[in-house]
Amino acid sequence: MNKTAFVFPGQGAQYAGMGKEFYENFNESKDIFERANEALGFDIAKICFEGSNEDLSVTKITQPAILTVCMAIYEVIKNNKSNSFAMGGLSLGEYSALTASGAIDFETAVKLVYNRGNYMQNAVPVGEGGMLALLGCSDEDAIRFCNHVTNNCDLLEPANFNCPGQIAAGGKSNAIEYALKETTNFNIKKAVKLQVSAPFHTSMLKPAGNKLKEDLLKVNFKRPECNVVSNVDTEYYQNEEEIKSKLEKQVYNPVRWEACVRKMIADGVNTFVEIGPGKTLCSFIKKIDKSVKFINIENIETLNKYLELSYA
Repeated sequence: MNKTAFVFPGQGAQYAGMGKEFYENFNESKDIFERANEALGFDIAKICFEGSNEDLSVTKITQPAILTVCMAIYEVIKNNKSNSFAMGGLSLGEYSALTASGAIDFETAVKLVYNRGNYMQNAVPVGEGGMLALLGCSDEDAIRFCNHVTNNCDLLEPANFNCPGQIAAGGKSNAIEYALKETTNFNIKKAVKLQVSAPFHTSMLKPAGNKLKEDLLKVNFKRPECNVVSNVDTEYYQNEEEIKSKLEKQVYNPVRWEACVRKMIADGVNTFVEIGPGKTLCSFIKKIDKSVKFINIENIETLNKYLELSYA
């Protein structure tokens, strides 16, 4: 039996022109962009289609832009998802999963992630924090390395467990610089400084989580219509209070994407459909388990490939 999971990308997947083909070819997609523009009070469609990569990389713009593109694509394929067993998303992508699963309405979600982006962007003054990718190491080695840097210099914490051998860490800027020189003493093939504006998913983002909590308390969530896995503890959401609590914690806790994928596979998922810009999640899933099928949908060409497979 084929069990499918729809998964949604996070920040970093954005690019100029994303979603334009759907806007121009499908009324339901155009409607999503127009609803986003109205909810946000500015033209997010124009930024997605014509903005520079620099414009799209501003966190408070990136987050609603990616959510809008994901939902514009999802609206086209949602009637073709009768075998959807689960949904998930990487960080921001979890909001797309919750929206697609009916746990939150689109207008509320797009305003919520705009605020989330603002809070995350402003939680740590520019220059005080950063992130780096730790490549070719185990989760245990990454944790040990972060503890070493924290004990000998300043705060460094695991932030994203993406797939085997690809872990991101975040912390104080001086800890990042120290860490880049220390990897040879650990089982880490390479450390690369990431071009991000803040140490996302670390304890330094706690102030952003506190602000987001105030917004989340005002939202009326519903129980998702299908299984939606949480980045925080890799369990499926059960109720409204759980959604509020975990989305707040997600801001300053590590994203356990590899474990989320393994959870869905253990529950029988054998096909992953990545909806939204890029194919980052497909590349992670390939490294997590080569035996499962995966496909991404980001333009008309990839949509047609998906539809051919769906009706095969």
